[in-house]
Amino acid sequence: MYLLDALRGRKRVLVKENERIVALHKGELLGIYGPGEHALPNRRHSLETFRHDIGSAVFASPFEKVLFDKLPEVAARHLTQFRTARAEIAVIERDGQIHTVLAPDAKLTVWTDAGPWAVTRVDTSADLRVDPDLLRRLALATKAGLVTAATVPEGHAGLLFVDGIHVETLTPGVYGFWKAGRSAAVKVIDLKRQSLDVTGQEVLTRDRVTIRINLAAEYRVADPALAVSAVKDFADSLYRALQFAFRKTLGVLSLDQILEKKVTVDEEAAAKVKADMAAIGVEVIDIALKDVILPGEMREILNQVVAAEKQAEANVIRRREETNATRSLLNTAKVMAENPVMLRLKELEALETIAGKVERLTIHNGTGGLLNEIVRLRDE
Repeated sequence: MYLLDALRGRKRVLVKENERIVALHKGELLGIYGPGEHALPNRRHSLETFRHDIGSAVFASPFEKVLFDKLPEVAARHLTQFRTARAEIAVIERDGQIHTVLAPDAKLTVWTDAGPWAVTRVDTSADLRVDPDLLRRLALATKAGLVTAATVPEGHAGLLFVDGIHVETLTPGVYGFWKAGRSAAVKVIDLKRQSLDVTGQEVLTRDRVTIRINLAAEYRVADPALAVSAVKDFADSLYRALQFAFRKTLGVLSLDQILEKKVTVDEEAAAKVKADMAAIGVEVIDIALKDVILPGEMREILNQVVAAEKQAEANVIRRREETNATRSLLNTAKVMAENPVMLRLKELEALETIAGKVERLTIHNGTGGLLNEIVRLRDE
């Protein structure tokens, strides 16, 4: 048989079950041949064969276009071709599993027998969003190369920008957007209460004393779209608003007024800051003037003043107590002068106190006078 084939100018080619061959005779395309043994023309060794393993699924050959142009029936029998439009994404599945994702204006040719094949087409001209179920499948299959994924945590809002234009505000969740000729980006904004500290701000008071102040503010983003579009950085805007408002407010006050009316100054400055930030979608909940830091020499002077004031107050209190004690002694003396019995009782109290502290006590005057007075009082 092989001798007869050689005489006839043929060559037998064996194709395995998992193979396909593309054959050319004298440079012209003969076709695609499947499993089995094939006798192909080979005069003067003019036969060329190109083996393909259909396990790789994708048909990659320089003769692809020629096959579809010259032998469309053969190409249709062995090959499946997928094409996408300018605003279209194709999710190609092989035997129920995602095989690849085809970008817009793209083409993919696969071996039909490597299937079964299925395709899901997505029109991205109206919406770039990826279906949540499909997004999970793409992530599990590691085929999310044409997807921009974004996660919006709880307590946050996501601002979706398509080609730089804000189109939607996203609630918490996981989102995916196709990369299909247009750019999609998600800016995540924290909606929870946040704190901002402004420390070490120098202010010149009306009496030309340079002080440093520390501020603290609590705020939340009420309108994320406005907060992002109105200013470049709303947190930086709040920082500067606090600086300007407090410098302007404290600059017209003397040092004594600032130290005495700290709460009032805080309220006056807060009203201006809250109004300015509300205009850009940020709600300022609370503002506090935490610390007023004085220069070293001024702090020493104020400490001396405070010490002198406290000393003066202590002297006043001491004199008041001394006066009260003297007045009490005077009243006691008057009572004793008018009542000799009371005087003798005080003497006994003193003797009792002394007797408790010594071993022997000798009384020269005696207590007869006191006892006689007590008896006389009883008789009366």
